[in-house]
Amino acid sequence: MTVIKKLSNSRQEELEWQCRVDLAAAFQLTYQFGWNRGIGNHYSLMVPNSDDTFFVNARGLLFSEITASNLIRCDFKGNVLEGKGEIRDVTYNIHVPIHRDHPSAKAVLHVHPPNITAISLLENGRVALAHHNNLIFNDRIAYDDEMTGPALDLDEGDRIARGLGDKTIMVMANHGVTVVGPTVHDSFSELSICEHTCGDQLRAMWTGLKLREQPAHLKWDHKGAFGDRIDAKLSFDAQVRQLERDVGTAYKT
Repeated sequence: MTVIKKLSNSRQEELEWQCRVDLAAAFQLTYQFGWNRGIGNHYSLMVPNSDDTFFVNARGLLFSEITASNLIRCDFKGNVLEGKGEIRDVTYNIHVPIHRDHPSAKAVLHVHPPNITAISLLENGRVALAHHNNLIFNDRIAYDDEMTGPALDLDEGDRIARGLGDKTIMVMANHGVTVVGPTVHDSFSELSICEHTCGDQLRAMWTGLKLREQPAHLKWDHKGAFGDRIDAKLSFDAQVRQLERDVGTAYKT
């Protein structure tokens, strides 16, 4: 007979606090990199050992203001179970359907970084197979060409969740990007490499010359966690160390 041991309260609290710290670090890094827009954009992370509760940024906070302790805990009905503030309707409408329909998407990052967003504004905007990095993640991208405005209801969120399919990156036409993964490390690292690579593509396009695309057979066709093939956690941890050297550790409070 298999005996399932319940985590002690102290161990559960430790796991939850580490999730809060990781998510807060992602917010702070995003602010440092200039990827978000004002009080808009939103990141969420499922609470460990829960199927229907998640941590998310409260409505009205700048990413630079977010710390581990001021993240709010919500359930799939939109109730705030812990913390001060409320969840934005758009946040709820996007994140809940993705978390609900894609159990492996523990971390959901929705943001408007300049380079990926610029690609999303182009007619038939696509991430080219031009950079070596594209071999890693191009097969992991879904394109939401029907995206025409904010997610004002759950029907729109359901549509987005369906469109994501088995991909981890969704380039949302005229909008921005959503990146998902089993951890903050996975999703943030994939967001980072995609954003920088799109920047390289745009700079190459500005020359007016034709992009030199690579043979399709060189693509990795990797569908698992980003960190299974890429040093996602090492990369994230290195960025966090730089963050702490630059601005300190207040985000951990």
